[in-house]
This record gives sequence, structure tokens and C-alpha cells, in this order.
Amino acid sequence: MKRIITQAVINLSIAVFAFAKDVPPDRPNVLFIAIDDLKPMLGAYGDKVIQTPHMDRLAARGTIFTNNHCQYPICTASRASLMTGLRPDLTRVWGWPTTRMREQNPDILTIPQYFKQQGYFTVGMGKIYDGRASDGWKSQDKPSWSIPYVDTGGKAYADIKNAARPEEIKWDKDGKPDLPHPSSEAGDAPDNWYRDVVTANRAVEELQNLAAAGKPFFLAVGFDRPHLPFSAPKRFWDLYKREQFTLPTIRHLPAGAPPIAFQDSSELRNQYTDVPKTGPIPDDKQLELIHGYHASVSFVDEQVGRLLDAVKALGLEKNTIIVLWGDHGYHLGDHGMFCKHTNYEQATRSPLILSVPGKTKVLAVQSPTEFVDIFPTLCAAAELPVPPHLHGQSLLPLVVGERAALKSIAISQYPRDPQKSKSLMGYAYRSDRYRYVQWIEKDYKAGETEGPVVAQELYDYEKDPEETVNIVDLPTSAPIVAWFKEQLDGRTAGGLLPGKPRVN
Repeated sequence: MKRIITQAVINLSIAVFAFAKDVPPDRPNVLFIAIDDLKPMLGAYGDKVIQTPHMDRLAARGTIFTNNHCQYPICTASRASLMTGLRPDLTRVWGWPTTRMREQNPDILTIPQYFKQQGYFTVGMGKIYDGRASDGWKSQDKPSWSIPYVDTGGKAYADIKNAARPEEIKWDKDGKPDLPHPSSEAGDAPDNWYRDVVTANRAVEELQNLAAAGKPFFLAVGFDRPHLPFSAPKRFWDLYKREQFTLPTIRHLPAGAPPIAFQDSSELRNQYTDVPKTGPIPDDKQLELIHGYHASVSFVDEQVGRLLDAVKALGLEKNTIIVLWGDHGYHLGDHGMFCKHTNYEQATRSPLILSVPGKTKVLAVQSPTEFVDIFPTLCAAAELPVPPHLHGQSLLPLVVGERAALKSIAISQYPRDPQKSKSLMGYAYRSDRYRYVQWIEKDYKAGETEGPVVAQELYDYEKDPEETVNIVDLPTSAPIVAWFKEQLDGRTAGGLLPGKPRVN
């Protein structure tokens, strides 16, 4: 009954906001930049090795959220949650096998869809939604866009081995290139073989068209890198020397952590031909992957810079809100893992940069924030009504300096054994200092909201920033665990609507 009532309330609030309106011509534009698998490894976030001058200059005129977290560390679910402002247990888009968000909730409301209803001209290209959780890669949620989604795919996908020329490619029966599939590569192909370059080219053209039209717009641009494979033009690899990189100091699970917290880097092992399927990944290969990730980040940073240059050249800088995010964090060998798929800091902590012309006063926010906050924040920044059914809170009071904190915890989640009827869903609660994780046994796909807690974790980032020891069983940790439970208003996060964290 609880779920039925909750959904009815959401449907009613969506219906109230479902009528298109005329928007004043001076309403701010929105440039919405999504970057796949980007962790907060940027100069603006304090990284001393990475070269990201363009994202750093956006951060210099905006606000970075240094303790920001995704709701689910995998592309499908994270993007479905972010784009709707709803937590995964309500979107019902989780991990594999995934589901389509409008099959689960036909009347669900997305950020660009809402802006379109409010009179904005909305355009999308690149990877904004994950096509497996929307209505496919070619359309990426038709209700969101004023014109058909712009497909920037084709030969520009760098998943086709760059060393091969079109006439050399052999195709298998499924229409995929029958070639070695390396996990990283310093390409020598022309830049326009890379979809991110094609996407940036098309985005600059669209910015020119939108500026000429003179109507408030919402332009969503999604970049593929640094998602695997770490394939980028050689000049970006040459920005770094392999000897600059070292392997993580902790390459195993934290002491006292439950084995279910571990993942075996299956995304890397199962999809690429130069990585062992089982056993240790050789140290030199790990260093190559770390190098390739850096090169890929710098490559996509250049594409972001081209968008920022276009905004400035077209005179849009003073009236365009810019938001940039990476859909989740990323393990680069820490805890013996690569990719995402965990409830640890490296997988859930995600970059979020927001520039609101004329309003940005605070350069860095250290209090907990979440991706469900993006929807209400953009509404507030554009002076639009905030739909009342959203799970997040507008971050604008933090941006303008009215508040130092809005919530006490950010909530993420990721399961284990998703094929079993009684799966384990892990819920991670991140405060300004600690991370508390509950592993709950329940059939969450059937709508079960509660179940027994079979394992717990607690990490203190003030004393143990690399998560080396699970301290949940220490007597001194009991008050901390009790505090976390209090923030959830006495409910587990396994409920369909987790209690909103209390305002500090």
C-alpha cells in the first residue's frame, strides 16, 4: 500500500507540471555536460598529476561539490536516478539485467522534459541516458527533447581499433568489428574517428544555432571517455610519463570488511582481450590502465574546453547555467578492483561542478550532496517552480552562500547476487566524516522494502581516508551507527522512499 500511495502522489505532481508554457526570453540557458565514468580526479579537486585545464576553468567561475555522491555506481541506474531526481528504488532501474525507466514508471518526469514543458528548447546528443534504461541509444528518451536526439555515433566510436583503417575491418555475424579489443590504446587515427570529438563538433554547431534563435535552451552533451576502453589520441598519452604513476597502497579489501563488498573487475576482464579473465592483473598492465585513464580524462577535457570557448564566443556566458557531472566514481586498482560496482568511496564519490552566472559565490562545498539534487537545483537556478515529488534538494543556497550544509548524509546503493530472489542490497550513507554501509537481504525487485541486515561497514575518513579498516564492531562506533540510523528517521534506506536526511 505504501508504494501505491507514493506513486499516486508522484503521478499527481507530475500531472500538475505537464503543460508546456511560454518562457521569458531572458530566462537563463542551461548547458548540461555529462561525462562517462569520470571520478573527481581533476585539478580543481586537488589532483596534482591530472591535466584538466578546461574543467578547472569552469570550476574557477563556479562551485565544486567535493563530497558529492551518485545514487547507484553504474551508468544505467545512476543516470535514470539523476535525470528524474528520484532514487533507484523508485525508478526501479538497478543493475543487470536492467529495466527501462518508462516501462516501470510511464509518467516519470525528466529534467529536460520538464524544461521543455516550461518553454525551453531542449536538445540532446552523446550519452545522456544509458540507452538500455531509456528507449534505446538512437532516441534516448523521446519525451525529453524538442527535436529528435542527435546521433553522433557511427565510425567515430573509438571501440573500433584505431590502428585499423575502414577497408581493413572485418565484421562478425553480429555486425561488430572482429578485431582484438584492447582495454587501452594510444590511437593514431584522425580525431574525427572519436565519437567525443564528433559530439563536441555537433554541440558547437548546435550552440551557434541556438544562439541565433534567441530562445532559452537546454542543451545536453554527453561524452564517452574516460569509460573503457581507454582509447585517446596519442598526444594525450604523451602529456604523462608512465613513471609518474604508482599503484594504490591498499590493494585488498579493508580489514574486517564482508567479502560481499568486493567485485572482481568483471567489466574489465570480460570485455577486453588484453586482461586476464581470472587471477591478478599484472602490475605493468595496471599502470598502463591508470595512464590510459589519465589520457582519456585529458582528452575529454579538451572537448569540454571547446564547448566553453563556444559559449564565450557566442556571447552566452553571462546567461548560461553550466552543470558538469560524471555519472559515478571509479576504482583504479584500489582495494584490488577496477571499474565501479561497489559501495566504497572510489565508486560513489562523483564530480559535480555548477556555474550560475551572477549567483555563484561559494567556490567549494564540502558538505554531503547527491545527484538527485541536480534536478531541483537547475529549476531554482533558472527560477522555475520545483516539482514537489523530487527526492533531492536545491543546492542553490550553498552556491550563493546562504547555507553551509543542507543535509547530513548522502545515500548510495549497490547490490550483490541480483539474480537471486533474496538479493543483498547494500546501502551506503556518507556524512561529512564517515561512511556507514548496511547490507540488507530482501527481494527488492518484487518491491520488498525491508529485510534483515546481514553485514555492516563503517569507515572514518578523518583517520582512515583510504578505507583500510572496517570499524563497525568497535565499541566506540556504536554511537556513530546510531546517529546514522537517526538521520533516516528510524527507517532503513530499503524503504521505497528513504527518509530525507535531516537538515543540519
